[in-house]
Amino acid sequence: MSEVKSLRDLGIWVISKPGKAASGITGTWRTFRPVINRGKCNKCMVCWLYCPEGVISKDADGYPRVDYEFCKGCGICAYECRVKAIDMVEEVR
Repeated sequence: MSEVKSLRDLGIWVISKPGKAASGITGTWRTFRPVINRGKCNKCMVCWLYCPEGVISKDADGYPRVDYEFCKGCGICAYECRVKAIDMVEEVR
């Protein structure tokens, strides 16, 4: 299997851009949060593509950044990450 470097390598084309959490601020009721492991991440942004709330963006270094104020903690980004660079970590309150 060849190395995936970008969404184009996957043959996936974005039809619409995800938007900010439709139900408002959700971070207060989340039980798990996605944490990006930059050592494993290849910056492919598949997590951004599958995030249903559109809370993932790129940081200054090109790595995914999660807006925890709106993240519901659904884990879809971690499930879809092909290099397993996203861990779902229990929230500590």
